[in-house]
Amino acid sequence: MTFLSRTLLAATVFLTPLTALAPAHAATGCTSSVPYVSGEGGYDTYRVPATVRTGRGTVLAFAEGRHNGAGDTGNIDVVLRRSGDGGCTWGPLHVVAAGNGNTRGNPAPVVDPRTGAIVLLTSYNSGTVTEAQIMRGEVTPQQSRRVFVQRSRDDGRNFTPPRDITDELKPAGWRWYATGPGHAVALTRGPHAGRLVVPANHSAAPPPGSPDTGQEARYYGAHAIYSDDGGRSWRLGFVDSSYDGVDNANESSAAQLPDGRLYFSARDQNGTSAGNRLDTYSGDGGESLDRPYAVQRTLNDVPVVQGSVLQLIGRKAPLLFSGPSVPTARRAMAIWRSEDGGETFTKALTVSAERAGYSDLVQVDGGTVGLLYETGVSGPYETIEFRRVRVSELG
Repeated sequence: MTFLSRTLLAATVFLTPLTALAPAHAATGCTSSVPYVSGEGGYDTYRVPATVRTGRGTVLAFAEGRHNGAGDTGNIDVVLRRSGDGGCTWGPLHVVAAGNGNTRGNPAPVVDPRTGAIVLLTSYNSGTVTEAQIMRGEVTPQQSRRVFVQRSRDDGRNFTPPRDITDELKPAGWRWYATGPGHAVALTRGPHAGRLVVPANHSAAPPPGSPDTGQEARYYGAHAIYSDDGGRSWRLGFVDSSYDGVDNANESSAAQLPDGRLYFSARDQNGTSAGNRLDTYSGDGGESLDRPYAVQRTLNDVPVVQGSVLQLIGRKAPLLFSGPSVPTARRAMAIWRSEDGGETFTKALTVSAERAGYSDLVQVDGGTVGLLYETGVSGPYETIEFRRVRVSELG
């Protein structure tokens, strides 16, 4: 077999949807595990989970390790633990991107379908500035929000140093910038197969003559970034720039539907419309939107919080959504399912009645879904738990 033939065969294997995921050697009877406990490992708080399954079946659990408190700014690292048994037990904690006094977070990992490499997008800002200062435009470009990329070719054991790609992806006039958080998407079908798509969000400076308080959520918007060469170069995709204060798309997640379209779900950051979840579609791999973001009314039980979407493997498999299920509180983590590509959702399972926050979904094997989520008894950020759910439990 020639080198070219071997290369094409490898690409074909990676780009084929995994219709029969093999079990990741899960321990019998394992239901849940706790990879992160706040106060342990040298960190005050762990937050913002993200998870993917590698081509070798390893489950990767990323999080923000916050040194000095639960706040969103300060000395924050991106950390990782690996599981070789489907999320039942975890290896040691590794720092993937060290804050060194600054803020690194919003992990958005994805597995490159061509090579099997793990590509990780993260966000950054100086640890000496606050989100309010960034939103008011009171910081220098180097202090402000920036975006970085890293790669791992050894199943997540080691990552390259963070590489700054802000100049490619952050237009002049944008202030806030955040990747994900949660897993990104590798397209496996259609004309853009192999493309890596990362849902993200930003804020824009108010137009001339408008108040510049830095606290007006109406200037939030979602966008996407994508790479067609395995994460080496990046382009800015669609930009939601309505800034009308009605639907304020914020923290975003995405999934590729069986028909090849991308489904985007976003947190509505205090928009005036009646609902806390927004969604839309893209038929061209994230370059543009088929329609503006609109309220997803069948997810009205979800409070203002990040959520995750995951398309299960199979032509008629459902689309899943995870998030807390009390409209006025971060409590009662649940999973919803959609049989119509995100047009409507039905609650399938309440995972726990305890307090809960951010979450991320991953397909562990053909019959199991993993849910990595923030939870606790007194507050939602006491632990990050990995809950294994049988697909059959979801209806």
